[in-house]
Amino acid sequence: MTATATELRGGARVAVANLIRFLETGEVPGGLFAPGVFADLSLPRWRVQAVTIQDVVALRTEGHPRPGRVRVERVEPTAHGFTLELEERWTGDGGRWYCREMIRADVAGESIVEMSIYCTGDWDEDRQREHAATVRLLRP
Repeated sequence: MTATATELRGGARVAVANLIRFLETGEVPGGLFAPGVFADLSLPRWRVQAVTIQDVVALRTEGHPRPGRVRVERVEPTAHGFTLELEERWTGDGGRWYCREMIRADVAGESIVEMSIYCTGDWDEDRQREHAATVRLLRP
């Protein structure tokens, strides 16, 4: 079952909204990350970790330095926070880009204290066309 934002506990609901704002704008809402935040990012052919707010933000800004659009596919509460499934689209380097991500986050108050991020990697327009020509998705 897909959760709505109102099904999340108060702090997790705020953290999800702030995380989406950060992903779309690159601007970090105050209190989004706890001071000792830990992030574990898995990409198709690489894995990196960060343990400070500055380093977590750098994971994002170095990987996706431009603003974009987030489409939330699913949000579910967990005992310690939430899981979030989403797709992102942005423009940069002369083209349009796409990726899908799954994020599991633990929350204290309204701040993310730990998160694991699984990303498809960034698909350029050629990869998106190749995928569309090869695969028929049953759901968007």
